[in-house]
Amino acid sequence: MREVKIVIDNQEIKTTEDKTILQAALENDIYIPHLCHHENLHPSGGCRMCVVGQEGVEGVVTSCVTKVKDGMIINTKAEAAEKVRKLSVDLMFKAHPEECTGCPKYGKCQFQSISQYAGSTGRNFRHYSIKVATNKENPLILHEMYRCILCGRCVRACEEMRGVGVLKFKKVDGRLQVVIDGENLKNADCRFCGACIEVCPTGSIRDQEGIIKQGVSREKALVPCTEGCPAGINIPKYIRFIREGNYPAATAVVREKAPFPSSLGHICTHNCEMFCRRKSVNETMSIRNLKRFATSQDDGSWKQYSYQKPQTGKKVAIIGAGPAGLTAAYYLSKSGHKVTVFEKLPYAGGMMRVGIPEYRLPREVIQKEVDEIKNLGVEIVCNTNIESCEELKNKGFDAVFAAVGTHKGVRLPLEGNDLEGVLVNADFLRGVSLKEVNTIGEKVVVLGGGNVAIDCAGAAKRLGAKEVHMACLEAQEAMTADPEEVAWAKEEGIQIHNSKTFERIIGENGKVTGIQISGVKSFSFDAQGRAVIEKEEGSQETIMADNIIFAVGQVPYLDETFGLELGRGNRILVDEKTMATAKEGIYAAGDAVTGTRSVIQAIANTRIAASNIDIYLGGNGDIEEKLSPDQNPSLWLGKEKGFADKKRVHTKVVDAETRCSSFCEMDLGFDEESAKCEADRCLQCDLRVKIAPQKFWSDYIQVPKGGQE
Repeated sequence: MREVKIVIDNQEIKTTEDKTILQAALENDIYIPHLCHHENLHPSGGCRMCVVGQEGVEGVVTSCVTKVKDGMIINTKAEAAEKVRKLSVDLMFKAHPEECTGCPKYGKCQFQSISQYAGSTGRNFRHYSIKVATNKENPLILHEMYRCILCGRCVRACEEMRGVGVLKFKKVDGRLQVVIDGENLKNADCRFCGACIEVCPTGSIRDQEGIIKQGVSREKALVPCTEGCPAGINIPKYIRFIREGNYPAATAVVREKAPFPSSLGHICTHNCEMFCRRKSVNETMSIRNLKRFATSQDDGSWKQYSYQKPQTGKKVAIIGAGPAGLTAAYYLSKSGHKVTVFEKLPYAGGMMRVGIPEYRLPREVIQKEVDEIKNLGVEIVCNTNIESCEELKNKGFDAVFAAVGTHKGVRLPLEGNDLEGVLVNADFLRGVSLKEVNTIGEKVVVLGGGNVAIDCAGAAKRLGAKEVHMACLEAQEAMTADPEEVAWAKEEGIQIHNSKTFERIIGENGKVTGIQISGVKSFSFDAQGRAVIEKEEGSQETIMADNIIFAVGQVPYLDETFGLELGRGNRILVDEKTMATAKEGIYAAGDAVTGTRSVIQAIANTRIAASNIDIYLGGNGDIEEKLSPDQNPSLWLGKEKGFADKKRVHTKVVDAETRCSSFCEMDLGFDEESAKCEADRCLQCDLRVKIAPQKFWSDYIQVPKGGQE
């Protein structure tokens, strides 16, 4: 494109002949007021705020639609231009609310900013307000069209940028207004992309209250699923790859932040789905199941982009081959350090292997991902118990990472807790996974309401228990277990007793025969974390049982002999910014630090630890990988009939009777058609980030406020 020279406000600038005067000015930090203009939209010139004087041209020219020509001399503060701007501001304020300080956009309103810059004519125009009520009835998007100044940005963004066209201009009672082209946004087939919000200069169209997280970057606020993922996986990116049919690339996106993509696809707690905006439209996206499908199609092509730094000669010992320990091994080995992992159990995998039943996470899935880590040169030494970190430092390791997990179940101090037949979660599930526990009583009661309790109940059912009960303090809606897993448990005939407290375990001849429970009116926790329970009078009942399984928490198998400072629940104390312990060169992460959380949380914390261990050993701490292709998604979405009502796609699950007869996998995941259908439901919130953020005159360098030098 041919280069030209023009002069704006006595400053000579170089630009290209395809640019408008406004574009050339803004690119050179010369501010010209503008309202209807937006860099992602075609110019319209309707607001008349961007008019300027041009030497040799009578009157004013509209800078957003006038192309530059070589030798042009422009005066942004020409008297005629100033008058037109002031008049435009006055006319827009005729219908706009007069009071700014009570507006939710106060201090962030582009119209307010421009009116302060341009000033007013001083004329006293008659004010007439637009009689339109606030509309909070639509999902995600709030309309307060009485604030609208008819700049047209929202209408153009919806039509030009997105190709959806659910907003339009219409005369209502003789006055032009922006309205929905339908009964409501759902009925009009809105894609709920937020483009209209992003371009609105006044806050007439805004995010519903509470939708946008405060105190984080714009990108994090606008893409809540990625922000909600502890490891920060780029969820919209891999869902888009699935929609395009590029499944290996989708897997690569997950692998950039986590070395266990397939395991996560089976058992991730999917925090991201809690933050998914689609749930406000109808149902949240099935993000975990999409991840699982993508990883099932992995062809290993990501490996060609994976880095391996030169060997450093440094040695790292890792205690524990669970998700945290293996994640550290993965990144530290790739950083060039010699890594040895010591595991107490006969297999690597930690709680993924011995805490999650095989019907939820098949062992071959774990083993395949463990083998990927071993292929990096990581040595995993099983059946080896490490009793202290100093023991390893004394053997010549330059750094130690403790990731011992929480393999010790909590046994509540109830009368009868030591009777024969009373079990604890971690021991029971480990025994089942290692094939050491093959039988169970006919009647089983599990105490607890979390995912581990569900696993205990499901395992008991598959071992042959004819009657399985769960009892927990929480009401059904407050249970910490995944609602989907609760529903599956009920399908299997597991009886759940909510809002119950445990009185005592009863037995005969040293063996358990049942448990007494009472109803709970309310409960809370004191400063020491102890439950304060208000019981319902006369609600005591007894559930007969051959086995009672405590599933009320887990702690690490640690004491002071391990050589690290421990906190509540025997958890290792660390600096949360580096995951370093008080002992030099010794770090820790995972459940042993946080208490029992999730695999994805352990991975996230371990990434911090691995980076800081690398720095401690002389590296730069950079463990980031770029394994997936770049995406340059179109801002165009297009109209789709019934988009808002597209139902969440469910995976194929083996029927309850069949699945309870064995430990074979019960949730079979998506097929390709289902995965693509589900991926098509995504709102693509990340596209909103690609819309240029609104700028104010204070964002530019040469800013003569009020038009004066």
